[in-house]
Amino acid sequence: MSPETSASVLSSLSHRARRILYAVVTEYITTGEPVGSRRLARRYGLNLSPASIRNVLADLTDAGLLMQPHTSAGRIPTDRGFRLFVDALVQMREVTAADRAAIEQRIRSLSGPREVLRESGRLLASMTGAAAVVAPPRPDEEPIAHIHFVPLPGERVLAVVVTRSGAVQNRIVPGEGIERADLERAHNLLRELLRRGARSLADLRDALAADLDGMRELRARARSVVDAALAAQQGPPELLVEGQGVLFDRPEFSDPEKLRAFVRAFEEKERLVGLLDRTMASSGVQVLIGAEANVEGVSDISIVTAPIRHGTRTAGRLAVVGPQRLDYGKVVPLVELTASVVGETLGTRRG
Repeated sequence: MSPETSASVLSSLSHRARRILYAVVTEYITTGEPVGSRRLARRYGLNLSPASIRNVLADLTDAGLLMQPHTSAGRIPTDRGFRLFVDALVQMREVTAADRAAIEQRIRSLSGPREVLRESGRLLASMTGAAAVVAPPRPDEEPIAHIHFVPLPGERVLAVVVTRSGAVQNRIVPGEGIERADLERAHNLLRELLRRGARSLADLRDALAADLDGMRELRARARSVVDAALAAQQGPPELLVEGQGVLFDRPEFSDPEKLRAFVRAFEEKERLVGLLDRTMASSGVQVLIGAEANVEGVSDISIVTAPIRHGTRTAGRLAVVGPQRLDYGKVVPLVELTASVVGETLGTRRG
């Protein structure tokens, strides 16, 4: 459901139905067990008889917000029920002072971008009891400090790209018809574009697409080398997965098939990276529940993800991945804070 749909569904529910739906989802998140009317009556101060609660549970089930695993069992939330809970019912809690201090002090004490990203995953996994997935920036997104081209025998060119993080990327690309003087002029042009504000290979490619009078041929040659360097950097997506083992202790994974499906999902890195890429248009946290995540073979899944940004630049992506029974009120603020601290820290390190 979209936020608009959630608002529409919520408006159709009575105050009593909202309270009971909130209680069912909260109890299920806490216990992992189907929730019955007697437990709700005892624990949530609803001031209703179990019979009255059962009637509301039946209505919520008919509305597709709850389901009953077995005839004699209590109810559990459906994807739609979790979606409505996240969009309209749950109260996001402030990150505790202890967790905030741990995130800020630990991440800001690290110097290397890779260390920062990996530690952010470790912290989130330990604080949320779920796995954390961190996608570093793609090679074409990395801020560049220097770029230089060196002619090689056999009409080839060595593209040397030094990123602001200190990494050196060497790529041998085709250079048919490109003379040494062309490379020097192209290098000077790219250096000027970097000085004017282009930050990455992708930025340079876009800047070179705009023709300037008298520079069309030079730009075409420079762009051909940049395009080749970009193409040479394509490879298996990089992904850092932390805390996978903490999932094994959750009762949901007593089912070996479910556990194997989750393990396969973490191994399919291209699918996970594609999933995180789909969330990049959002400036804040996104929550994908069940079928929304579109993870093959896994239905009981929730992904809380946020882009890591510094200003308008993407510096990576991070996510918490676990079963639907996540403590959203705690997890969502933690992901949001961690992404913010990581973005600020990487921005400071890279300039």
